[in-house]
Amino acid sequence: MAGYVTVVTDSTACLPADLAAKWGISIVQQQLHVGDHLDDEARIAQRTLLKAFADGTPLSTSPPDPGAFFWAYQDAVHQGASAVVSIHISGKLSKTTDMAKFGAAESRIPVHVVDAGTAGMSLGYAVLAAARIANAGGNVAAVIGAASRRSSQAVELIHVETLEYLRRGGRIGAAAHVIGTALSVKPLLTVRHGEIVPLARTIGTERALRKLVDTAVAKAGNAPVDIAVEHFGAERRARQVLDQLRERVPNLNQVNLVGVSAIIAVHVGPGGIGITISPAEGMSARS
Repeated sequence: MAGYVTVVTDSTACLPADLAAKWGISIVQQQLHVGDHLDDEARIAQRTLLKAFADGTPLSTSPPDPGAFFWAYQDAVHQGASAVVSIHISGKLSKTTDMAKFGAAESRIPVHVVDAGTAGMSLGYAVLAAARIANAGGNVAAVIGAASRRSSQAVELIHVETLEYLRRGGRIGAAAHVIGTALSVKPLLTVRHGEIVPLARTIGTERALRKLVDTAVAKAGNAPVDIAVEHFGAERRARQVLDQLRERVPNLNQVNLVGVSAIIAVHVGPGGIGITISPAEGMSARS
């Protein structure tokens, strides 16, 4: 199909491969350093990452280089696209949008780079909304509008066992001191204005997860919502959280259980669980 808009994102969107393929979404891989080894995050198995945490192997992240974006945009040209909408993780959390803009400068077709102001499946659902409009023949403005509405309305709730990894990576600011440093204090975080900020604190993991679910249920309300539960090395607990949400959220549409992006995992650490609540309309539930 000639003359259409195509959608590109990065791997922090945590999109399941089948959904990305169904809607024709191109995913540019973030870069992960495990010790001296550098690779696309998709090539780093979760067990490898968990072992690196256990062994104390240095871990760090890098955005894709501009060339990776350029070739994604070139692929869109070869497939007949007339424009690209490239939607990415918050610029306050990563330099990804900067790299995308550098790659876009060399593109043969217009590329519109969008900072979604979030990450994880709140980014993923925004990208899916954009791709649906693009597949229906929507123009650039309509595609960007769909992504912007979904990202601005989404709520991202995050439970971590410790703030240490977020502190190391500079992903949480001075406000983190309100959480406290005792080992038994488990923080609940959210994304606000593109940054990860404290939302609440509880004593013990089980109480923290109950608070996580209670907060998600309150945020979901009675309106139609998509919900994703993301985790790193905590699938059993994540499934329990998802089961509770299925029981307690009255108007669920799309439901996803996903392993979090390795890039996000480096910053949240083992045991991290996130819930995305994204207002939606007219989609049937699936997991």
